[in-house]
Amino acid sequence: MNGAIPGPPQLLPGRPDAVVDLRTDEGAALVGAAWRYADATIEAVDFVAVGADLGPSGPPTRTNDIAPHAGPADFDDSGWRILAPAELELRLGAGLVSANWYRTTVTIPDRLGDLDPTGATVVFEVVVDDYAEVWVDGRLGVSLGDSGGNVASGFNAPNRVVLTRDARPGQQFQLAVFGINGPVSSQPRNYIWVRTATLDVYRAERARVGEDAPLAVRRLDEHLDDVVAPGTGLERIATGFEFTEGPVWTGGALLFSAPNTNTIYRWTPEGRVSVFRPKSGYSGVDIGRYHQPGSNGLAVDPQGRLTICQHGERRVVRVNPHGDLTVLADRYDGKRLNSPNDLVYRSDGTLFVTDPPFGLPGQADDPKRELPFSGVYRVREGEVTLLTADLLGPNGIALSPDEAHLYVGDWDDDFKVVMRYDLDASSDISNPTVLVDLTNEDGDDAIDGIKVDAAGNLFVCGPGGIWVIAPDGTKLGLLTLPEAPHNLAWDDDGTLYVAATTSIYRLVRPTHQGATDAR
Repeated sequence: MNGAIPGPPQLLPGRPDAVVDLRTDEGAALVGAAWRYADATIEAVDFVAVGADLGPSGPPTRTNDIAPHAGPADFDDSGWRILAPAELELRLGAGLVSANWYRTTVTIPDRLGDLDPTGATVVFEVVVDDYAEVWVDGRLGVSLGDSGGNVASGFNAPNRVVLTRDARPGQQFQLAVFGINGPVSSQPRNYIWVRTATLDVYRAERARVGEDAPLAVRRLDEHLDDVVAPGTGLERIATGFEFTEGPVWTGGALLFSAPNTNTIYRWTPEGRVSVFRPKSGYSGVDIGRYHQPGSNGLAVDPQGRLTICQHGERRVVRVNPHGDLTVLADRYDGKRLNSPNDLVYRSDGTLFVTDPPFGLPGQADDPKRELPFSGVYRVREGEVTLLTADLLGPNGIALSPDEAHLYVGDWDDDFKVVMRYDLDASSDISNPTVLVDLTNEDGDDAIDGIKVDAAGNLFVCGPGGIWVIAPDGTKLGLLTLPEAPHNLAWDDDGTLYVAATTSIYRLVRPTHQGATDAR
């Protein structure tokens, strides 16, 4: 990655508007911080071995645990040693394989020098020699791919955690820092200490995680204003990628695919971009033959499990809670799928998948292609059923809010259409109808990703940008971005995120009411 918007490991780089140094008497007094300290011990405990489900369900065993577990906000540290702020620099712990805890509470004051902190973003930064984990208000926020937030990012590297993006005087935060001596596998003869501990405070206008980007809105019908409010803007929130696709909002963050570079990334509202899953679509020795070996479409099933279309592996997989994969679909009628592209879940768990050949090295003419058509499939209880093979390049796929219709976009330069199919209770389709035809519209792209809002309006990545289509097929308008959009995702608040060629964008102040097909 490169470009103007920070990727890992930066988080709000640059000069804050105020800094509170929690290692000084003045700084600690300003926010009412009183540090307490305790060594952690490593104790032998009873546990169970890994079971067949890859979880802790096997036979009894012995292992090691840390004591105390001092992360929870209500942990009683009243009997701990009190540290003066300057004593954070004391070398503490037992040395070698050892750990410790530092706990304090900070309160946002009325003033920070000349700064009124109301509405500001406050970042807690700590550098522990050698590693640290940071609990905030009893929570250790952690997800695959995290680095340098609540969890360690590297040897003596900073942890930076956003405490709030809307500070209010009197607001309190309980902090618990778990220090670890390291490197763990090659212990030096040293001890644990806190190199820095600060609150970095940024005025609201300086703490934006994105930058303004031009958005041209072409209104074709007055009802567009009911869907995308006049004055809606656009932000670029991440950039420097070769190609982006398949976004999905889950766990308070945006996951998206980079199929060319074989990676799934994770973007958080704090503006941090991290690698969520490397080798996301292929790890074969012949990967050099592939233009897009990685993952494409991503979705979350009704149980919250991530599901991935893997181009290079030519399959659809589900990531289970313990990290193992379940192959949901890789063959039809004994033949390997082409390169699954996009997917959507029905509320009962039925999965619909599009399968054009675009991820094969030779695409439609690839010698290893086994199916002579591009299908739309239903996947349910281990059975892969072909629903239609009538489209040249089935791509984006979505459901209507009532799940009575299935929408499929066709990536076909001569037939740039969104098809609508009636969908019955058994998830069989009927009555194929061209909902909207964009073949004669300006723009090189055909139909790519599709999402549907709660009112049933379609947002279609197509020639010229994102088309807003009413449920009856009326073209309401066109949103043109600086780059070609490829797929879309709603967050929990109904903000629309766009995976474009090299960047991730989001609409600002849309009036739609959120996702119906981002399951």
